[in-house]
Amino acid sequence: MTDPDDATALVDLASPTEERNPASAELDALDARGMVDVILSEDATVAAAVQAQAGPLAELVEVCVSAISGGRTVHYVGAGTSGRLAVLDAVELAPTFNADESMVTAHLAGGPGAFLAAVEGAEDDADAGADLVAQNCELGDVVVGLAASGRTPFVRGALAEARERGLPTALISANPQAQLASAVDIPILLDVGPEVVTGSTRMKAGTAQKLTLNALSTATMVRLGTTFGNLMIDVRPTNAKLVGRTVRMLVQATGQSAERAAEVLEAAAGSVRPALVALLAEVDVTAAEAALAHHPRDPRRVGDPAGIRSAVAALREGTDEPAGP
Repeated sequence: MTDPDDATALVDLASPTEERNPASAELDALDARGMVDVILSEDATVAAAVQAQAGPLAELVEVCVSAISGGRTVHYVGAGTSGRLAVLDAVELAPTFNADESMVTAHLAGGPGAFLAAVEGAEDDADAGADLVAQNCELGDVVVGLAASGRTPFVRGALAEARERGLPTALISANPQAQLASAVDIPILLDVGPEVVTGSTRMKAGTAQKLTLNALSTATMVRLGTTFGNLMIDVRPTNAKLVGRTVRMLVQATGQSAERAAEVLEAAAGSVRPALVALLAEVDVTAAEAALAHHPRDPRRVGDPAGIRSAVAALREGTDEPAGP
């Protein structure tokens, strides 16, 4: 439960998110344009802070790829804004990459209801974080804690339990001096400085965490073979907009007409992969499906994790044989 010492410790917490920003010291005295200029000027520094952590972020991508390709799960754990951003990132992987909760899932302190309304004391409950990991994580899973201040008890409990169980761990924080950094395998510490509104981590810290999660999950999914170049080939065409986008994507990838792309996509029952291979190799959908079966997604296949290029090459060369390990 909540540690009484935590509240008093916050007074002396070394974290940029709790410091006053001199650039916005007179924020309330400005007109609307002045306020917007200050806010956006500060926001403009965020991307560089995230870019500075590209090394550890790439390291975490490889850990996540290894876990997911081995049938394990990446767990995001956070509270408040950090946790809500984690939920947002995880759920949006489904329509974009056809991912599900067995691949990436998010846990918010206080449960799903805390997404829309604050749950009192949830982020201060370290035991709840530990219980979450004990009940939901298995050997080989990855636990990524998100904590703007770098000390959230709920996240601390989750990371401690994960380490105890031998799971790979990471921390995404907007505090270069995060207390939890020493308790994880991969700390990603985003130096965004003080917020425009002191302590409001929904601002620069939140933006930095969103950028970090965007890069982490997107790179992970691409490495798992969910795109052809920068085109989504595992998108779920569940509405008219997505069907149209899918046809356009096939046109962009192959140079074929929209009519031909739509025809082949229909023959493939809406499945983008065989439609794409059929159009590129100029074969029927049945042959494309067989080639893809011989060249399945594989993150170890450098330069072609999706298997699309390999399948097309095999069909063009008449060497459609199962790929080696």
